Amino acid sequence: MPETLSTIVSPEGSLEILSQSEVNRLRDTSGSGLHDLLRRCALAILNCDTPTDDGLAVMEAYRDFDIEVLQQDRGIRLKLTNAPACAFVDGRMIRGIREQLSAVLRDIVYVYNEIQNNPRFDLDTNEGSTNAVFHILRNAGTLRTAQEPNLVVCWGGHSITREEYDYTKSVGYHMGLRGMDICTGCGPGAMKGPMKGANLAHAKQRRYESRYLGISEPGIIAAESPNPIVNELVIMPDIEKRLEAFVRIGHGIVVFPGGVGTAEEILYLLGILTHPDNRDVPFPVIFTGPESARDYFLRIDEFLRYTLGDEVAQYYRIVIADPISVAQQMRDTIAEVARFRREQNDAFYFNWRLTIERGFQQPFEPTHEAMASLALHREQPRHELAANLRRAFSGIVAGNVKESGVRAIAARGPFQLRAEPELMKRLDALLTSFVAQGRMKLPGREYVPCYTLG
Repeated sequence: MPETLSTIVSPEGSLEILSQSEVNRLRDTSGSGLHDLLRRCALAILNCDTPTDDGLAVMEAYRDFDIEVLQQDRGIRLKLTNAPACAFVDGRMIRGIREQLSAVLRDIVYVYNEIQNNPRFDLDTNEGSTNAVFHILRNAGTLRTAQEPNLVVCWGGHSITREEYDYTKSVGYHMGLRGMDICTGCGPGAMKGPMKGANLAHAKQRRYESRYLGISEPGIIAAESPNPIVNELVIMPDIEKRLEAFVRIGHGIVVFPGGVGTAEEILYLLGILTHPDNRDVPFPVIFTGPESARDYFLRIDEFLRYTLGDEVAQYYRIVIADPISVAQQMRDTIAEVARFRREQNDAFYFNWRLTIERGFQQPFEPTHEAMASLALHREQPRHELAANLRRAFSGIVAGNVKESGVRAIAARGPFQLRAEPELMKRLDALLTSFVAQGRMKLPGREYVPCYTLG
């Protein structure tokens, strides 16, 4: 059994007072309560020294873990029972972990009280969904009105080779030397590397107000513990709002090698950028990795060109084995973003101008029925095909690592995806290449596909 510790801690700065009804909701263990959500996210935060993407295994290892919100005269306290000992030093919780734990509590309470079931936010509309993303980010204090554009979103795989991981650090380092901050999904691998590299560069440049922003959602954070460098953490209620937050708050995106989750993010992004309303909106995107990742991006490029048309390639650049060039290009193209927003009188801190179709905002629950009914054919607008392909990849991610998806696969077998013959052939080749390159492996066990194609 893993070593554990029980204690009572105070939240770190972000949330100190709750109403009695809010406390009761966080204690509620029923299906409509928030206790299970808080418990799963808190465990992932505390399980910091053993990064894994198997949320179910973590829950089994710490089945006796619990968290309880205590209402006291001086504010709330968090009672932790059988928490992972790695979150503590000499019996005291590491401050960064306490900050992240407080951020989770803050966002769970805010989303439930102010976003869900609130008539001010009609989440069935484009405007309502975007406003919800904006308000969650603003409540978390992540929108900086006086800051010049410099926030680079970094996407990529959590399970990558050492060479690829070192490359992500190098890119982060060279971007950090040029004054850029980092925003990621906050997990290990390609999300941790750029922050570590930028952290070193910022220290060399004596840049003390650096930002390492992690944006996650409950299903992901419960599977992937945030890396310790994250100094701003925001929890979105679902994948779709998380992805929208990335493109609204970021000024450019660097994509490192990954697997099906990275492909999901790429399709989401390009599905938005290829929308006719966004044709003139500058948004730099660079795919990059070491020489060993060349085949990965070749496969991605081929699949994108087939499904979305050759013209899709104008929305991204592929740079192999040249971290300095990546940093220089990102710096220069973000300068173009700044000029455009000044000319249009747009905000630097939130990209209101991007048009995002409802297909990219509606939460997708990857059930067996929903996966089987996805429209995977080219006789539809390309941004709609991109949305459906993103949903397919999202379901595979859920089946690989999310507790709900893993349980569904265990109970009913693999998801089934259906597509037109040539697209199915291309999809099969892409997914097979991910497996062959070791990009679909899970810690401690051989990868067994959670999907079938037919």
